[in-house]
Amino acid sequence: MHYLLTGASLLSFWLLLSGYFTNLLLLFFGLVSVGIALYFNQKVVSKYPLQSPPSILKKLPQFAQWLVYEVIKANIAVVKNIWSPQKNPISPTMATLEMRQSSALGQTIFANSITLTPGTVSFDVRGGQVKVHAIVEEAIIELQDGEMNQRAADLESGSS
Repeated sequence: MHYLLTGASLLSFWLLLSGYFTNLLLLFFGLVSVGIALYFNQKVVSKYPLQSPPSILKKLPQFAQWLVYEVIKANIAVVKNIWSPQKNPISPTMATLEMRQSSALGQTIFANSITLTPGTVSFDVRGGQVKVHAIVEEAIIELQDGEMNQRAADLESGSS
C-alpha cells in the first residue's frame, strides 16, 4: 500500500510538472522514472528503516512556515552584507553545535535547515554534533542560542 501511494504521488507530481498528458512516449518514460525511484526507495527503506515518530509529519508544516520566515530574514542579512560591506562586513566563522535531536531524521532536518538558511552551511554531522560555517559571526551566535535546534527537536518530541 505504501509503494502504491508513493508511486501514485510521484506520478501525479511528474504529470503536474511536465504537463504532458497525451504523448505516450513521455508518459512511458515518466512511468519508468517513477518505477526507478520506487525501486531505490525500497532499497533505502529496507536498509535504513524510518525510526522517527510519524508525529513529525503533523508538526512539519508549522516548522516549515517558521523556517521560511528565517530564510527570508537571512536573505535580507546577506543582501545587506553584499550591498554595504563597509557597514555590514563579513566575518566568516565556524562552530560545532550540539544537536538536541535523538533520531537521524531529526538531525538531518536540523542540519538541512541550517544549510537552507542563506549564509550558513552545515558540513559535518557526527556523534550528535554538527559543524557549521557562517559568513557572519552573528549567524553562529543565533544558532548557538538554539531556537532552530529546539524547534527541530520539538518535531520528534511530544511538545509543540
